Amino acid sequence: MADQNWFSTMRSRRLPFRAGRLGRDTRGATAVEFAIIAPVLIAMFISIVDLGLGLYTDTQLANAAQAGAAYAMQKGYNASAMTTIAQSATRLTGVGVATSQFCGCPSASGVVNTSCDSSCNDGLTAGTFTSVVATKDYSTILSYPGLPASFHLSETATARTQ
Repeated sequence: MADQNWFSTMRSRRLPFRAGRLGRDTRGATAVEFAIIAPVLIAMFISIVDLGLGLYTDTQLANAAQAGAAYAMQKGYNASAMTTIAQSATRLTGVGVATSQFCGCPSASGVVNTSCDSSCNDGLTAGTFTSVVATKDYSTILSYPGLPASFHLSETATARTQ
């Protein structure tokens, strides 16, 4: 009986010692911290990739519009050929391309539409310009507060052909 009493006394003395040592034990704290922050980091990564793909799409549209305008400068206005060139200048599918030809005068803010036989402010005759507009809708992977789920992207390139 004395042995059992001694054992329970020693056990009660060790318990506070073990509890104190457990409070100072930091093994696994890094794993817990990582488990808390990992979902936030993953969501940030997905958001950056998602919005980066939107910017990439917009850049590809600008390249497509510029390729169509460059074709018009080299070969003249040909709507179907310019559309084909603009669509083949990008890896994107479903790119809408609209072309137009108009007369205008260059200004600091762009080209001002005028009649083909009129004179510009600098005294020169109005020139012939070609405009290529490339468009595509981009839908985000995630929904973001304050941002629409889909963006209508449009890029325009204008070049003087005559």
